[in-house]
Amino acid sequence: MLRANAYYREKYGCKVYRLSLDGGFTCPNRDGTLGTGGCIFCAADGGGAFAEKSCGSIEKQLSLAKQRVSAKAGEGKYIAYFQSFTNTYAPVSHLRQLYEAAIAPDDVVGLAIGTRPDCLGNEVIALLAELNRRKDVTVELGLQTAHAETARYIRRGYELPVYLDAVRRLKAAGIHVVTHVIIGLPGETAEMAAETTHTAVQAGTDGIKFHLLHVLRGTDLEKDYLAGKFRCLSLEEYGEILCRCVSWLPSEVVVYRFTGDGAKKDLVAPLWSADKKRVLNYLNSLPQLQ
Repeated sequence: MLRANAYYREKYGCKVYRLSLDGGFTCPNRDGTLGTGGCIFCAADGGGAFAEKSCGSIEKQLSLAKQRVSAKAGEGKYIAYFQSFTNTYAPVSHLRQLYEAAIAPDDVVGLAIGTRPDCLGNEVIALLAELNRRKDVTVELGLQTAHAETARYIRRGYELPVYLDAVRRLKAAGIHVVTHVIIGLPGETAEMAAETTHTAVQAGTDGIKFHLLHVLRGTDLEKDYLAGKFRCLSLEEYGEILCRCVSWLPSEVVVYRFTGDGAKKDLVAPLWSADKKRVLNYLNSLPQLQ
């Protein structure tokens, strides 16, 4: 199993830190194109709880984000990470302006873009391929699940073939692809989570980000949780399913994270996920994740 830290150190020869940026985007699942409520689990910040917000230009955001990691960064390099909402959901001219500003500093070695598979038109991919010849570009796709019934429940808004086609076109353009998978979605079994992981591997993803389903305040998922429609996983259950998913990964697929965490002030459940140090220590102790 190839972890992100080892992958980055081998690729760039040093520690690499991600600088989370907010490009001011929205999402077709929020602006009325597909819907207005977003995915059922998505908070008001669009998944960018740790992005630099409301502080002006990309240049200023980069500076502030660097200050946040400066105590531990040392001689490290950076990846500019557009995280909040759907970061290819804008005219190509606007995307170019934002992306160019993000990769301009010499110590920024790459660009990471979180987006939806249905927001990757040919012109967007052509722009990403162009930038990829200057700095490494990674596109992160929110698959979450390979199962149609779950996808409808979480209001994902696109069918599985859209994801498969997006991965194919990105790979043809030479762009590194990372797929997000959520473990613990309502109604899903361990086998279903493993099947989603296998689907991403078969599609050709270069990396995986595993996320624990956590319930955040103000989301529609919170309403279902408080109504008793599902329960969240225990730490031990999550670890067991995660190990099963990881067993599907070829050695060259990069694991970028074992779990995700929301802002503590908004966390409703599971409360054990707020203790990030304990969670990571437990997961790192599992032999299958060594």
